[in-house]
Amino acid sequence: MFDSLSDRLGATLDGPKGKGRLSEDDINTAMREIRLALLEADVNFGVVKDFVARVRERAMGAEVMDSLTPGQQVVKIVHEELTSLMGEAGTKLSFSNRPPTVILMAGLQGSGKTTACGKLARLLAKQKRSPALVACDVYRPAAIQQLQTLGKSLQVPVFERGTADPVETAAWGVEQARSQGRDVVIVDTAGRLHIDDQLMDELVRIKNAVKPHNILLVLDSMSGQDAVTTAEAFSQAVDYDGVILTKLDGDARGGAALAVRAVTGKPIKFVSVGERLDQLEEFYPDRMASRILGMGDVMSLIERAQEQFDEQEAAEMEAKLRRADFTLEDFLGQMRQVKKMAAGQGMAGLLGMLPGVGRQIRNIKIDDRQIDRIEAIILSMTPAERRNHRLIDGSRRRRIAAGSGTNVQTVNQLLAQFKQMQKMMKQVGKGKMPQFPGIPQRR
Repeated sequence: MFDSLSDRLGATLDGPKGKGRLSEDDINTAMREIRLALLEADVNFGVVKDFVARVRERAMGAEVMDSLTPGQQVVKIVHEELTSLMGEAGTKLSFSNRPPTVILMAGLQGSGKTTACGKLARLLAKQKRSPALVACDVYRPAAIQQLQTLGKSLQVPVFERGTADPVETAAWGVEQARSQGRDVVIVDTAGRLHIDDQLMDELVRIKNAVKPHNILLVLDSMSGQDAVTTAEAFSQAVDYDGVILTKLDGDARGGAALAVRAVTGKPIKFVSVGERLDQLEEFYPDRMASRILGMGDVMSLIERAQEQFDEQEAAEMEAKLRRADFTLEDFLGQMRQVKKMAAGQGMAGLLGMLPGVGRQIRNIKIDDRQIDRIEAIILSMTPAERRNHRLIDGSRRRRIAAGSGTNVQTVNQLLAQFKQMQKMMKQVGKGKMPQFPGIPQRR
């Protein structure tokens, strides 16, 4: 969603970074381009005006003008102000000392609210909590069935009473969750195509009935400034605690993510970055600012790796490295782990989390099916061949190519890549820095 904004800001800030000294005209030019970039991203005009004024004031100060690296200082200021615009530090959910913790979900129809309920339940279950869902959207056709389907796939109970009064259903569902020992209850309320008195009145009555510890407003980030208008309207009716932004993987301009905190004062707590149930993330303003400015997001990359890599597997791999015993089976396992990490965003998205890589690979075609081809080739080998690649002669290569639907040249390329990685792994296992082609080894 932020690709266009990232490219525009990156190109704008490349100018100051290349200069030893900055003049007032340099800063004014940069500020004009930043203003245009934010407006094109559909950020609220008042928010843009305040943001640019703060950046200009700091950029004209001593921390930039007297610096040996003024361009880098300007980038640092823009990063800090973007982070501040989106809410400083990430904010967590509040959990009650006396379970269950009640989370009330609100939002307009079509914002992805019911799906967000399922995603949040999965995220909480991963955090060793025992969530339950309560279906109170009795107006949208199939809303209850949708929540039941989500609950079944997550093995999370869904409490519903058909088209009964949603206020009574909400209170009943919380009691059912309490009696079953569930420590978190997520209440899915009804949405409307637009804001109206009936919607708000029902929401207030549900709030009074279940006394939620958290009220989360689900906003469609692709709706642009309409999302901010919706956030303001809901804030007047129910004093919600935070926002879940959905569809952040879309190709809209994304101004809502930058403006909602500044306009409403409410923090963004979670962002949905894909359609799958595991694609809900806690929102960290500093990490998002780094992504927008092309600085990558190393912390999120590390967290994603920790989720996918098992400690025991890591210990076994370390032992293999020490014995210089890295096989094609190990290579396949590593590729599958990378594939899991890239799920939902592709290899380009994964590589974009590395500092300085995002903008460079934006226009490069990365074939996400390459790992599938690697998997097909290795699985076409016998167990003995996977453990000892030296067995693979010409006739075996032809058989493997036929079995994997590729050709001998592709099999040869894979084996060459594997031998290069095996060589690197041996160096790592011996405690040496791996020597990369074209880079002299440090002695």
